[in-house]
Amino acid sequence: MTVLLMRNTPDPDRLVALAARRCYSARAAGEIEERLSLEEIERLLDFLRQRNHLSPFEHAEFTFSVDGVSRALSHQLVRHRMASYSQESQRYVNYLKVQQLPYVVPPSIADNAEAAAIYARALDVTLAAYRDMVNAGVKPEDARYVFPNAIETKLIFTFNARSLFNFFEQRCCIKAQWEIRNLAFDMLKSVRKVAPLIFKNAGAPCQFATAPYCRENDQECPLYKSMLKRTSENDQQNSGRS
Repeated sequence: MTVLLMRNTPDPDRLVALAARRCYSARAAGEIEERLSLEEIERLLDFLRQRNHLSPFEHAEFTFSVDGVSRALSHQLVRHRMASYSQESQRYVNYLKVQQLPYVVPPSIADNAEAAAIYARALDVTLAAYRDMVNAGVKPEDARYVFPNAIETKLIFTFNARSLFNFFEQRCCIKAQWEIRNLAFDMLKSVRKVAPLIFKNAGAPCQFATAPYCRENDQECPLYKSMLKRTSENDQQNSGRS
């Protein structure tokens, strides 16, 4: 898997803070921006997240490129509907000349020699069936129906920051499938470099420093007990301050 942050809104932390301040000020935008110190930007972004006032985050956009992922992953990715996607088309890619289908191997299969051999044979059969059908006169766009979820694909996609909060909450979770979880962590690492204040508390909510919670309320999750412990400690600290 290769993940690249191709483009992003310039200075996204400042832009989101400016959009938030716009809601509460009659001053011209230029004057508002002049008054935005780094400390004020951080304070505003923290306030927005705490109060779930998330619409200002929609002004910041991030465009990614990803190669070497499976169709199984892409089917999950496009379920995040508040985003724009462009994907490699199997209709127009010629698989007749490739020696081997480009495919992703799950770790549970790669670590099992017997399973890995079965997996490779199945993919070889798939490619042979595709070739035989095309040579028999079937259109490539129809012959591709035999391809499995394992086949590699490439995408370019764009999220705004608000949509990324939701994506990271779901896909950085330990219960997310391994491949899309790896993608989510690579994406989070990329956006934190360009928008450290926006995304400083992004990720699986059970790992939040303050007010951690479980989206699924799954008591069987191995992280659930540690999350409850941190929640209790935070409550005790807050109670002591009051």
